[in-house]
Amino acid sequence: MNKPDIQADSLVLIGRVSGAHGIQGEVKIRPYSGDPQGLLHYKCLKLAINGQAVAPVTYKIERARVHKDWAVVKLAGCVDRTQAEQLLHAAVHVDAEELPELADDEFYLRDLEGRQVKTEDGQLIGRITGLLLGGAQDIAQVENNGQEYLIPLVPEFIVALEEDTVIMSLPPGLLEINV
Repeated sequence: MNKPDIQADSLVLIGRVSGAHGIQGEVKIRPYSGDPQGLLHYKCLKLAINGQAVAPVTYKIERARVHKDWAVVKLAGCVDRTQAEQLLHAAVHVDAEELPELADDEFYLRDLEGRQVKTEDGQLIGRITGLLLGGAQDIAQVENNGQEYLIPLVPEFIVALEEDTVIMSLPPGLLEINV
């Protein structure tokens, strides 16, 4: 039987269950990274159903494959379509220590929260207080003295990552449309 995981503070949100697949209890998971292949190396996933406040439930992965934009995953204990449908919209987490190692020019979005954002010429825009994930592109919520800016996190805008700062090259007018 699956048990709640009591160490929820070390979890990383990586996607959402977007539906049932077939009749044998498989679920379709849409990864926030946009790369369903990345989900295939995990042995367990932790699902929080309907935004429940209790710790997510750990499910062992019996098998997984990529189908279109999803990872199709067979979870232990999920034996039919009815059980798979009960997991619809569940938030999918993994333990932080299970995340793959990154190349020098890569980063996890979660590591941006709390960092300052500056332009290439040194102008302080603010501090990243949140992330909006899963749309056409991910968005950083940046706050400075009560003003909030929504800045797309696209590779063309991110110039460098420093210890506590994200250096960005923003197109003219982007900050002004947030006012």
